[in-house]
Amino acid sequence: MDSSSTRSTATAAGDAKKRLSFFANAMKRKDSFIQFFAMTGILLLSMRSLGQKYKIHGLEEDTYALREEHNSLTDRMKNIKSSLLHEASQDSTGLFASRLRSLFNEQQ
Repeated sequence: MDSSSTRSTATAAGDAKKRLSFFANAMKRKDSFIQFFAMTGILLLSMRSLGQKYKIHGLEEDTYALREEHNSLTDRMKNIKSSLLHEASQDSTGLFASRLRSLFNEQQ
């Protein structure tokens, strides 16, 4: 039992020395570590910017598709409206045409 406790104490002391030597090495080459962290930060910002660029591109494509769909629906509504007015103009009484005109004028 005594030998296992001395081994664990020895390995703990070795780990502490390794940690201490890492920090000591970092303090010796402080400017290299600062440069490394700065470059890592720049890389991460560049990656985020690239992701945002592709997201914006996708949103622009969605906007274009929605505008095309809006234009298509607007044209369809105009065609339906004109065909209804044309059919209503063929009515001999004119009641249907006057009712449609009043409805379409309220919408505009």
